[in-house]
Amino acid sequence: MDKQVFRDVDLRGAWFQRVDLRDARMRGVDLSQAEIDGVVDGLMVNGVEVWPLIDAELDRRYPDRAKLRPTDPAGFREGWDVVERLWAGTVERARRLPEEMLHESVEGEWSFVQTLRHLAFATDAWVGRVIQGDPSPWHPLDLPFDELGAVEGVPRDRDVRASLEEVLALRADRMGMVRRYVDSLTDELLAADTVPVDGPGWPPAESFPVRECLLIVYNEEWQHRLYAERDLQVLESHHR
Repeated sequence: MDKQVFRDVDLRGAWFQRVDLRDARMRGVDLSQAEIDGVVDGLMVNGVEVWPLIDAELDRRYPDRAKLRPTDPAGFREGWDVVERLWAGTVERARRLPEEMLHESVEGEWSFVQTLRHLAFATDAWVGRVIQGDPSPWHPLDLPFDELGAVEGVPRDRDVRASLEEVLALRADRMGMVRRYVDSLTDELLAADTVPVDGPGWPPAESFPVRECLLIVYNEEWQHRLYAERDLQVLESHHR
C-alpha cells in the first residue's frame, strides 16, 4: 500500500472506528482533548513511549487487572474467579435497565446483548475450537468481530434479536467451559501448544500456545466488560 500523506487537515471532532494506524508518523499535531481507545503498544509521544505509563496507571486504577495476566495454573484459576465476580456485578447492573435498552448501541458500539454474544464467540473460538479441538463449536448467537468477514461455517448475524435470558444462558454455558478447563489446568498443559484443528473456521487451522489462547480470552473478558460498563453508564443517564 502506498504511503498516505495528510497535510494541513482539520480533523477536529472526527470519529475513527476500526482504523489501522500502525507505523503512522504525526508531526505538528494538536491532540488536545483527544480520546484514544485501542492497542497503543510502542506509541511514542514527544520521544516518550507511553504504553508502560498507561499500563502502570491502569493497574493502579484496577487492582484486579494484573490478575488477568497469570503465569501459572493457580493464577489462571484466580484470574477466572475475577472474571466471574466482575461480570456478575456488571450483569446485575444491566438488569436494572429495561431490557430494550440492552439492545441499544452507544456511539456505534455493540449493544450489551451483542457484547455478551461476542464473548461467547471468543470462548468458542479460542477454547472450544483451538484448545479443545472442536472444528465447529459455534452457537447460532455467536457474534464474531466485524473485521472477520464471512467465514465458512461461522455465524455472523449481528442483528438477530435474542433475549437477555437467552444470551445469559449461552454465556453461563461458555463461562462454565472455561472454568472446567482452568480447574483441570496443569503446568504441562499450560506449556503445551495446541493441535491444529481440521476444518474451516476461525482461528485458522494452526497450532497456538495454550497460554496465549487463554490470555486472549481473559483479555477479551476484561476489555469488553470495561466497554460494557462505560456504555451502561450512558444508558443509565438516559433512563433517569
